[in-house]
Amino acid sequence: MHNLLRRIAWFFALAGGGVASLVALMVVASIAGRALWSAPIPGDVELTQFGIALTISLCLPWCQLHGANIIVDFFTQRLPQRATRALDGIGAILLALMCALLSLRTAAGAVAVSEAGETTMILGLPMGWNYLMLAPGLALTTLVALWQAQRLLRGQDASMGSIDGARP
Repeated sequence: MHNLLRRIAWFFALAGGGVASLVALMVVASIAGRALWSAPIPGDVELTQFGIALTISLCLPWCQLHGANIIVDFFTQRLPQRATRALDGIGAILLALMCALLSLRTAAGAVAVSEAGETTMILGLPMGWNYLMLAPGLALTTLVALWQAQRLLRGQDASMGSIDGARP
């Protein structure tokens, strides 16, 4: 299970990085168009918002796998490793519950706005697509957090090490 989650999270993170790169190129092109020809890319703000939201959603599983989320350990740094793992396991369960709820609600939101025919203001893109694209990253984060929780609550290590140079 570990290798499968790792490979899928790696793919999602690469896709998220690709989306962020495309957004960056679009922003540069839009700013250049605005400065040089008074013609920015129409809907650049809409596309940037959707692209960055998708990037975050796609990169969350990889971040969770490597323990790269913010951890406030001021009160727990002197606890025994067993207690710290138990608390981390509970935290992973809470994260899994939150991401599962967010994934379900974004999917439900996609259906609702699609049925209502809601579109973006400038480009007229269907809003349902934007909601729906967030659900897979959140769902994978749920699975990663559940995998980590079961390992941590059994007293096992659930970290994947540093994110620097990490490959699947």
